[in-house]
Amino acid sequence: MTALLAEIGYQSNWVEILGAPFMRNAFIGGALVALAGGMIGYFVVVRGGEFAAHALGHIGFPGATGAVLLGLSPTLGLGVFCVAGALVIGALGHRAREQAVATGTVLAFATGLGILFASMATRNTSTVTSVLFGNLLAVSSDQIVVFAVVAVVIAAVLVVVARPLTLASVSPEVAAAKGVPVRALGTCFLVLMALATTVAVQVVGTLLLFALLVTPPAAALRFSARPVVVCGLGTLFGLVSVVLGLVVSVVFNLPPSFFIVTVSTLIWATSLVSTRERHRSTANVSE
Repeated sequence: MTALLAEIGYQSNWVEILGAPFMRNAFIGGALVALAGGMIGYFVVVRGGEFAAHALGHIGFPGATGAVLLGLSPTLGLGVFCVAGALVIGALGHRAREQAVATGTVLAFATGLGILFASMATRNTSTVTSVLFGNLLAVSSDQIVVFAVVAVVIAAVLVVVARPLTLASVSPEVAAAKGVPVRALGTCFLVLMALATTVAVQVVGTLLLFALLVTPPAAALRFSARPVVVCGLGTLFGLVSVVLGLVVSVVFNLPPSFFIVTVSTLIWATSLVSTRERHRSTANVSE
């Protein structure tokens, strides 16, 4: 048994490692990202913004690699490109179909640009890998400050726009009839999602972004349709995914992104199974 554990990378001193300063940064940074994702995740799912969330992560990729080429912070480049992409998508696409076309077009251009920059940044392949797959264990104190600022900004904006944004997300026609600025709120939502994407990418990477922005709120929506409850549960599910993922990754000395995604997926699968009968009964009654 001992030989098997050693072969798969088991670290007997994992409790000691969990108390290291870099692990403290990882836990704090991951918790802040889970909070940001939990606050915005309800709107991502209800508005059908999963494709946009996925696209924004990739749109930020050339920003991060380009910043490396210029000797700047990858986080800065990532954030600038994500927000710029959100503004362009919001300006070009008003209706759902138009926005999907705009998102796909911007995504294609950004991906090509990212490939170009990545090929030029041969001396910084570790940064490119971190953007694609995340590197929570390398989160610095400066990044934690950025994560905290992003979480505060998202919370402050949602306090102001949460009610009209909820109405515009659930029933845009009714919201427009009541004079709610649906298009402006849509752009505001895209910018908030871009900010959440900027920090989430640094935890799980662009390729695994759904683990913190989509999967936890999707699981929460199985238990309630109330925005406050979904945001709370989504944040909790994200926190559990980050904490358990980090602990298991330290125990077996493997990258945390995989385990964070795995825990998040298991929570979602459990929510499907545990609420299956209730949702089936609701569907029968509605028929």
